[in-house]
Amino acid sequence: MAGDDGKRSVFGDQTGSVELLWGGRERPSRGPKPALSLERITRTAIALADTGGLGAVSMQRVAGELDFTKMSLYRYVPGKSELVALMIDMAMGDPPGAPSPGSPGQGDGGRWRVALRAWAEALAAVYHRHPWLLGAAVGPRVMGPNELGWTERALAALADTGLTGGERLDAVVVVNGHIRSIAQVSASMGLGSTRAREPEQVMSAALNELLAGRADRFPAVAAAVAATEADHTSRDQAWEFGLERILDGLAAYMGRGQGIG
Repeated sequence: MAGDDGKRSVFGDQTGSVELLWGGRERPSRGPKPALSLERITRTAIALADTGGLGAVSMQRVAGELDFTKMSLYRYVPGKSELVALMIDMAMGDPPGAPSPGSPGQGDGGRWRVALRAWAEALAAVYHRHPWLLGAAVGPRVMGPNELGWTERALAALADTGLTGGERLDAVVVVNGHIRSIAQVSASMGLGSTRAREPEQVMSAALNELLAGRADRFPAVAAAVAATEADHTSRDQAWEFGLERILDGLAAYMGRGQGIG
């Protein structure tokens, strides 16, 4: 009881999500052998969200997909907010493993950079597979073991860099923010479509239309767009450019006063 009271004092109305995510909620014990499971319910909800976004997910819709009544689902999940918490953690999956000792950069002090880059690439892939995560994984909420494992992996990559605990956390937040922002732009340009893979080309086309007959009013924008159009190798590089500059900045900060980068 004391443990339950402690959870409620910290997590409030999200206590149910804590119990589901971290194993504190018992399975239904009455009635016949359950034909459902939390995993089956969650996977069904994720499939709905992958197809139609988070708005396509409701307890009624999930129950219908499973050919059960909505009341059957409530024996496992108290409501949609708890279901979304389960969806986020399952969709995140396991974080990427640590780079192997023979990976490039491992022997020259760049191990943290290789590991953090691999983490960023894996996270971007998760957001591409499940764009609804961008809207679901925001605001005050409870992280599950998979999601917390991603944070653990990123912080572990920075463990021997000389950064303080707070600096390591801030660095992870900055990298995560960059990955999310690019993923949000991609998703807004066509959820699940081929257009989402070319966000800067789509943006350039839109800007060209807006600049037609107005280039003299926005000369800096016009010049940048024209240069990008002329240099095909510079297209769709915001993700790469931004990540590399963040990593460069971290390297410079780590090497301050030591003459290294």
